[in-house]
Amino acid sequence: MSIDVRTITEDDLPDWIRARRTGYVMPPTPGKTEIAFRRELMDFPRAQGAFDDGRCVATYRSFTQRLSVPGGASVTTNAISNVSVSATHRRRGLLSRMIDRDLREAAERGDAAATLVAAEYPIYGRYGFGPATRVTEWEVDVPRAGVDPRYAGPGDGGRVDYVDVAELRQLGPALYERVRAGRHGLVDRSDVWWRRNTGALPIDDVPWTEPSAVVYRAADGTGRVDGMLVFTADDRWEAKLPHQTATVLDLVAVSPAAERALWLFLLSVDWITRVRTGYRAPDDLLPDLLPDPRAARVVTDADLLWLRPLDVPQLLRARTYPVAGALVLDVTDPDGPAAGRFLLDAGPGGASCTRTARPADLTLPAGALGSLFLGDESAVRLAALGRVTEERPGAAARADALLRTGRRPWCADIF
Repeated sequence: MSIDVRTITEDDLPDWIRARRTGYVMPPTPGKTEIAFRRELMDFPRAQGAFDDGRCVATYRSFTQRLSVPGGASVTTNAISNVSVSATHRRRGLLSRMIDRDLREAAERGDAAATLVAAEYPIYGRYGFGPATRVTEWEVDVPRAGVDPRYAGPGDGGRVDYVDVAELRQLGPALYERVRAGRHGLVDRSDVWWRRNTGALPIDDVPWTEPSAVVYRAADGTGRVDGMLVFTADDRWEAKLPHQTATVLDLVAVSPAAERALWLFLLSVDWITRVRTGYRAPDDLLPDLLPDPRAARVVTDADLLWLRPLDVPQLLRARTYPVAGALVLDVTDPDGPAAGRFLLDAGPGGASCTRTARPADLTLPAGALGSLFLGDESAVRLAALGRVTEERPGAAARADALLRTGRRPWCADIF
């Protein structure tokens, strides 16, 4: 029988979850709380499944996301998640059927781009995606780091206070949106995200341990929360000496002062001898915040957010640029919505981007533009790799002057 790829209904959800768990090599049967959790996440008209003789064998969903871009604005993207194909049904084009339909509908809706976090690197380049952000995770040997264990709080007049998860759920969303406005690459967090990550929305087989949480309050006397740190710590002792590892679940801050204060607080907590930082921007203040940066060992360095342009003019107009200049980009996107030649005329105050018949400065596939858009990748480097063609001498360097950013983009969340 032919495999039916279609939009799922609420009645399909238990079978769809079972297929997703099977594809992720997890125990297949979902509990009742997972079904309730997934139901809250679902935008059912944008959730697809592949059904073979009535049984779901592949899963896919998308949802509306807001992505921060350089300059502080946000664009609407089509976020893709929960992609799976059962091992019995691979190499049959099921993902292609689902993603092609979804990207076509996203372009028709007017979404600027599509985003995803790739579980496997080789899959998504052929669909026009390019890696747009990277993350680094460090493990810090606290005794070696050289931080004064007598640290008594921020020296700038601010303060660090413990909060419980109910306060975190109340304070966190507004703070995070302030942070997101100032850091490109971050994506918005839904109410479901906050409830799930503060214990208000449990899942049967995903244990939730209540974390410790602190906030940084500004030095201006208003009590304004400018940063938050959420972490867990294990309970390990050897020969009656503490060897506890703190694992950072979330650390976001509006200002460098707040960020420094939160790191120094965590590194001074009694009994903690190691800190796992979680996924941070590659140019995070750690490890150079430490008196001895060698105390921070890189344990993860990898791509995270992938981006696929859908509406090139909308995407390039949304961000700001560090210098003034013009560039003609010939974007190749076979049978895709990003194809065309575009004149970008940009500067610190914004940009215009229109289709043009002028000769191209650079020719590049949609995925390469996805990698360049947030400012992390270099056009000169992509040209050296053969992924960008320089049609005019110096065009790749001009692209870097326009597109690259002082701080690297950072996406904190896997979705």
